[in-house]
Amino acid sequence: MNRLFCFGLGYSAGVLSRRLAAKGWSISGTATTAEKADALKQHGYEAFVFDGHERDSAITDALSRSTHVLLSIPPGEDGDPAYRVYASDIAASPSIAWIGYLSSISVYGDSKGEWVDETTPPGPVTDRGKRRLDAEKAWIELGRTSGKTIVVLRLPGIYGPGRSAIDQLRAGKARRIFKPGQVTNRVHVDDIATATEAALGLASGIHVFNVTDDLPAPPQDVIAYGAEILGVPCPPATDPTDASLSPMARSFYAESKKVSNARMKSELGVKLAYPTYIEGLNSIASS
Repeated sequence: MNRLFCFGLGYSAGVLSRRLAAKGWSISGTATTAEKADALKQHGYEAFVFDGHERDSAITDALSRSTHVLLSIPPGEDGDPAYRVYASDIAASPSIAWIGYLSSISVYGDSKGEWVDETTPPGPVTDRGKRRLDAEKAWIELGRTSGKTIVVLRLPGIYGPGRSAIDQLRAGKARRIFKPGQVTNRVHVDDIATATEAALGLASGIHVFNVTDDLPAPPQDVIAYGAEILGVPCPPATDPTDASLSPMARSFYAESKKVSNARMKSELGVKLAYPTYIEGLNSIASS
């Protein structure tokens, strides 16, 4: 039986897990609280609490039985928690053949709105991007030394049901941040699952893919389009230096780039269900 272990069995990993469970896969993973772990168990998953620090022998045992591992926990100031605590267990597991890491396009840094692809040398400018690149390097080195397949999936902003401009507008919490020249990609959570599932069959080696939509666009355009299809007033433009924005939100506006997904399409054969935010937001608005 194929057995997937997810470090961070949350929004993105959850969509993939539901698909694989329906195909007979065994699913295990971690959550940050006992309440969230109990919710995962209601889906029939084997669930564990992982605080990012303490090693749990039950997780070690689950890893010894897993065939695939998906890493979906962002690194902190002290590095990637799954790597720091469980790298040796993952490397030593005789059954694990495939490791997937959900990374970020922040590793490319700022290209001043120009195109980047997987051949573009990383040049992160934010602490978030630098941590992501360090984590990528750590997992890639583990793959090289252990002989396991490593797949790095670089993601832009993630949206989908419950987490979109439509949901923000309906809740009255949408903000239309405007920075001249700002452009970036985004990706629907369903398309992340499609790309990750396609990557499960890759042969041994190191593989890197940008998993993004087809249409790099200014973030304020996404909010404006959502307001248009809902028939609600468009929020006023806000400067990205607004002190009320979180540090993570402000760091997002430090970078502008267009990210190519050509390799994902040609090598994984992925056909996006939501090639642009237009299809994605319309689907969410009508659901």
